[in-house]
Amino acid sequence: MSETISASGPREFFRRFAGRSSELLGTTESFFAALALILVWTALGPVFRYSDSWQLVINTTTSIMTFLMVFLIQNTQNRDAKATQLKLDELLRGVHGARTGLVRLEELSEEELKALTSDFERLRTRLAAAGEGPRGPNLKSIGSEDEIPAAAERDTPEMASRP
Repeated sequence: MSETISASGPREFFRRFAGRSSELLGTTESFFAALALILVWTALGPVFRYSDSWQLVINTTTSIMTFLMVFLIQNTQNRDAKATQLKLDELLRGVHGARTGLVRLEELSEEELKALTSDFERLRTRLAAAGEGPRGPNLKSIGSEDEIPAAAERDTPEMASRP
């Protein structure tokens, strides 16, 4: 790895490392390689008379790998979630008539999210009773202005300035 690490370099290095690792370790080949290692370890059991050292090898290896993979997976998932959220935010901002108050829902408190969920459940119930909604004939009524839940009506200043 010939990449130089500058002031912002360690983060970039880890981002690239985590991305490449998740791509490599998420393959079918990696799964079968891990399975082969376990089978080799199992086959070596009789050779080492199932000793404590034989067991310690697999326990230590799997513990270290699990510990490190948690950080790699979390980094990759956080980055993917952030990118997806930005794409969805851009779509909400770019669609005429979209409820821009739904942008940045991830920043709401748990109570606000529960209230919004309840508002949407009531909306789904009303639409279902009217024969509309996901299984009904008229999906456009979901986006009508008079059906906006209160928690979704709040726009942030930067969103209000967008067309």
